[in-house]
Amino acid sequence: MTRIIADISVSVDGFVTGPGPGPGPDSALGIGGEALHTWAFSGDPDDRRVLREGTARSGAVVLGRRLFDLVDGPNGWDDKTGYGAGEVGKPAFVVVTNSPPESVRLTDLDWTFVTTGLSDAVATARELAEAASSDSGKELDVVLMGGGATIGSALDAGLVDTLSLHLAPVVLGAGTPLFTGGAPRILAQRSVTPTSTATHLTYDILRRRGS
Repeated sequence: MTRIIADISVSVDGFVTGPGPGPGPDSALGIGGEALHTWAFSGDPDDRRVLREGTARSGAVVLGRRLFDLVDGPNGWDDKTGYGAGEVGKPAFVVVTNSPPESVRLTDLDWTFVTTGLSDAVATARELAEAASSDSGKELDVVLMGGGATIGSALDAGLVDTLSLHLAPVVLGAGTPLFTGGAPRILAQRSVTPTSTATHLTYDILRRRGS
């Protein structure tokens, strides 16, 4: 069964960027926000395993338009810093946007632009992941990679089955929060993997409290 997995790096105090994030690629993570992703470029075998397994399970990936503009921009992904931070993986990508871009730099990747909202984007990604599962003969999932607002909205809408957090050992004090409210939820902890650069936490989302 295809799962919808929200996967994101977050600070100890709950931020997915540092203070003062800007629209440009050099300021998108805010002040100190790059520390959130140190684990993805670590040589620690557990960090590499978490990254490798996450990349391997990705049948389709959902991201917001702002994140797309960053990864497809001139200083975005390349052969060394693509999806999975160097792990080999080219799933289908589904972008939630009000309007598709006029052109795409990363033409070797499979991009689908959905203009009818996040729920439709997730449904499209599920179809793509299920097709990839059928082609590969292994069960693949939909991964919501961000940004924070996209994942927050998906959580609020009840679209997420599994929450995968990479808790970086940093307190940012301000920035873009991952959680901004919404209904309480009951989680079941599936795994905890501590390394020197992050604590990797995986939770199944069971139900909304009171439902």
